[in-house]
Amino acid sequence: MRPTFNARDYNRGVSEEIFRYSTCVRCELVSLQNVPPDLSAYYDSGYHLQPATDAAIEAGVLHEQYKIDLVKRFVPCGRLLEIGPSWGAFCLLAKRAGYSVEAIEMNSSCCEFLSTRIGVRAICRNDEAAALAEASPPDVIAAWHVLEHLRDPWRLIDAAAERLAPGGVLVLALPNPRALQFRVFGRYWAHLDAPRHLHLVPPDVVRTRAEAAGLKQVLCTTTDEGSLGWNQFGWVHSLAHLAPGHLPKRILRFAGRKISFGMALAESREGQGSAYTSVFRKPQ
Repeated sequence: MRPTFNARDYNRGVSEEIFRYSTCVRCELVSLQNVPPDLSAYYDSGYHLQPATDAAIEAGVLHEQYKIDLVKRFVPCGRLLEIGPSWGAFCLLAKRAGYSVEAIEMNSSCCEFLSTRIGVRAICRNDEAAALAEASPPDVIAAWHVLEHLRDPWRLIDAAAERLAPGGVLVLALPNPRALQFRVFGRYWAHLDAPRHLHLVPPDVVRTRAEAAGLKQVLCTTTDEGSLGWNQFGWVHSLAHLAPGHLPKRILRFAGRKISFGMALAESREGQGSAYTSVFRKPQ
């Protein structure tokens, strides 16, 4: 591993600790070296904001439709398991689309919301890989921006590959460490999200690990609707990290929105965007 940079919790400011990231000289995996023993302390009360009304729930699911549209391209019906759903916008859309839905979530309040308001079975565990054994064998396992939070993402991929029904798919979305923005901002990149993101995993590294687990890649892109949607977020918040003080940050966020429009063409080139989506199928 090659020391890359030191970073702080620029996104949420939970602490003033220094977090050390290194990069694998062989595969370019970026990993946090001094992982805090208790990561729960860095997920503040605003991390999982739950909608208070039915109208707020409906507003929340509007931004998730692209996910169910993507999943239906590969598995139009069946059992679906989401890992790390927060309060469950995607779970609700999947349920409405006719899937039999379960979820694995570590936040107990979100699990209660999933059970009582969304109406899906929620397994409340902070060991996602172990919790897969408690779920029904799914035709779809979806983990939208989850792997980067895990101490051992490979263990989850292996467990998912084992648990999937034959012909089923594993859908993963992650930040892209080969993104144009990461080259520009480095430690200040909003999608680094120290210390909550323990790894930034290159797409080919995910493919290699999934194929080793017996899965076949059927999609990898930075230009799907979900991945493209993270580009403006990156410009807005990464620029704001460059200056202290409320007013300078506000000005830089405004500038970031303008810059994101100017950079849209460059970031629409495959491989340059801030995030990517990969889909892997288990052989029949």
